[in-house]
Amino acid sequence: MAPVPPLPRPGHVDVPPGAALVLRTSGSTGAPREVVLSAAALRASGAATHERLGGPGHWLLTLPATHVAGVQVVARAHAAERGLTVAPEDEPFTPAGFAALVARAPSAERRYVSLVPTQLHRLLAAADAGSDGGGAGLDALRALDAVLLGGAAAPPALLRRARAAGARVVTTYGMTETSGGCVYDGVPLAGARVRLAQPTPTDGPGGATGVVELSGPFLADGYLGDPAATAHAFRTDDDGTRWFRTSDLGRLDGAPGGPSLTVLGRADDVVVSGGVNVAPAAVEALVAEVDGVGEACVVGVPHPEWGQEVVAVVTTAAPAAPGSAPGPGPGPGTGTGVADAPAALVATVRDHVADRLERAAAPRHVLVVAELPRRGPGKVDRAAVARLAVGHLQARPG
Repeated sequence: MAPVPPLPRPGHVDVPPGAALVLRTSGSTGAPREVVLSAAALRASGAATHERLGGPGHWLLTLPATHVAGVQVVARAHAAERGLTVAPEDEPFTPAGFAALVARAPSAERRYVSLVPTQLHRLLAAADAGSDGGGAGLDALRALDAVLLGGAAAPPALLRRARAAGARVVTTYGMTETSGGCVYDGVPLAGARVRLAQPTPTDGPGGATGVVELSGPFLADGYLGDPAATAHAFRTDDDGTRWFRTSDLGRLDGAPGGPSLTVLGRADDVVVSGGVNVAPAAVEALVAEVDGVGEACVVGVPHPEWGQEVVAVVTTAAPAAPGSAPGPGPGPGTGTGVADAPAALVATVRDHVADRLERAAAPRHVLVVAELPRRGPGKVDRAAVARLAVGHLQARPG
């Protein structure tokens, strides 16, 4: 057998003084970048999180420690000196496994966990269906003092179900460049600031919209070995305040305790159909409210007349409890792993979106897949979803 050639040695890259960690982004907005985080930024983020949640506690790790959400669970536990309970790496996330994990954590302390929406959905769906471990998983969820939910946008219906079931869910917004979440339930953590670049007033009661910028002691030092990208994303005001410009559109509304941020989706995800701008996140939230729909991802696909047309790619809801009516199954497929949704479901989705937004935002097509493609923990790979939709629509007969 021929000898295996040695792996190439990585080139030398200077790591800035004070750097504690270099994390690679998930690449959901382009090529992955290596983000330099200092120990001071991680500590500041952990302290602000514990302040918001009511004090330090024991953390449970259910996410990969190769991404910022998992790293922060470890960092918070270390800073608080309260211990860490880790889920087995080689086992899938299940309600029974989650219940066993929570049971291992000391009940005399405050207990916290970070989940992505898919994990929360599985816990609630298993409980609703009465499946094995479903009840225990829901009881474990209720026993926690806080469930941080991030990594991807959470459908409003999912949040309502979780909170109605007794889970103390806290939505988080942030990214690797901000040491993870720095806005909880729309309100910045202590030390964090939010503003909008080029804000545009909106009609109606909502506040201005624009590209979200974040500031605070949690900001990363920059991108390793990429000063140009660092200078583009991290900017310093005349007063010395550093800001990170995200790729997200947001709205700031006035609130008694200060401005509240609503994230509307990625700025570069906007679908332009017939000259009308459609924000996928707003459509996804409405599609996910329709009975029979589990998760939803809305994308634009090329159209010769309108430029783009709006397409919703969905999963079906989890099986209902025994004795209840089944949800709508998919229609004909094209061999691409994608199928057309039943006509009745398409009509319901279109009407629901049109009633709440406008007709141009209503999906022209609703397609069904077994699972949405993922990129990083909890993040839907929107580009892969668009490729699936285009491939299916092009493969349709006629």
